[in-house]
Amino acid sequence: MTDLFTPIQLGSLTLPNRIVMAPLTRCRADANHVPTPMMAEYYAQRASAGLIIAEATMISEGNSAFWREPGIYSPAQIEAWKQVTDAVHAQGGRIFLQIWHGGRACHPALNNGSTPVAPSAIAIDDSVHTPEGKLPYVVPRELTDTEITDIVTSFKQAALNAIEAGFDGVEIHGANGYLLDQFLRSGSNQRTGPYGGDLPQRARLLLDVIIAVTSAIGADKTGLRLSPLNSFNSMKDDDPIALMTYLAKELNRFDLAYLHLMRADFAGLQQADVMSVTRQHYQGTIIGNMGYSFDEASTAIATEQLDAVAFGSAFIANPDLPLRFAEKRPLAEADPATFYTQDATGYTDYPAAQ
Repeated sequence: MTDLFTPIQLGSLTLPNRIVMAPLTRCRADANHVPTPMMAEYYAQRASAGLIIAEATMISEGNSAFWREPGIYSPAQIEAWKQVTDAVHAQGGRIFLQIWHGGRACHPALNNGSTPVAPSAIAIDDSVHTPEGKLPYVVPRELTDTEITDIVTSFKQAALNAIEAGFDGVEIHGANGYLLDQFLRSGSNQRTGPYGGDLPQRARLLLDVIIAVTSAIGADKTGLRLSPLNSFNSMKDDDPIALMTYLAKELNRFDLAYLHLMRADFAGLQQADVMSVTRQHYQGTIIGNMGYSFDEASTAIATEQLDAVAFGSAFIANPDLPLRFAEKRPLAEADPATFYTQDATGYTDYPAAQ
């Protein structure tokens, strides 16, 4: 019977297990968004994952949505990421980089005063942590169609830079209320023209990005993350089942390494079974994410609901999570107070099981 410890072919990679490390923003890059040696240690500690998906990483300058998240647009960043990928590979691991544009989740206080951009001039109804303290999000500027084309080019270059930095592939971040997700969902995309309106128009930017990235590095090195239900960053869609049905069918033509799907809404505001409809219509590999226990994940794999499962906070506190699962050892609990701090506490100091 297939379980979490059964090897799986994921695009160009053979994974030794189906226990994936979810992308987790940890804010440990330096002030210029350059990865640090501490990040190499952190990811190498977790190299026993079937696949590590590294954190949301800026595709271009001036689009910071967190303080001190990494980028992949400068030579210094590429060189620093090489230290991370070398460290992971030295421990026998595999690692993809999640490439990302924050869209309206960016803030002027994080970007030298620049106004954020989005599909429509609609602000997030919340506030964000900045070096100046917690500040409300601002109304973004609506992107022009020409600027959208430039963003597609930036995603393509980011993917090429990631491969140069030694990553085994990239994950396109189309989830959690950031730019690509903002275009997908009706609550945040109220523009007209080729990138707004009905589903094919709202999905056009995402599909253009997938075409650009796969043409640059290969579909077998490209994954995609989606969150059709998640309301984080003031997100909502009028019909998430219709959205996911359309995307599942469209994605079949790309032969991606995987589709990484978040099954629920952090806040519980939108509820629907997007996993079943995706499995019904999508023919490729599906990685499930959001709150899976070991037992639930095992059942999902055994019954072929999913092909692999991504774990987030469990990997923060348990660098050797696959071993702990295999030997049924108790799991350490992560400390949320250290999720977005800048030192080693709560980052590289969680011990492996004795």
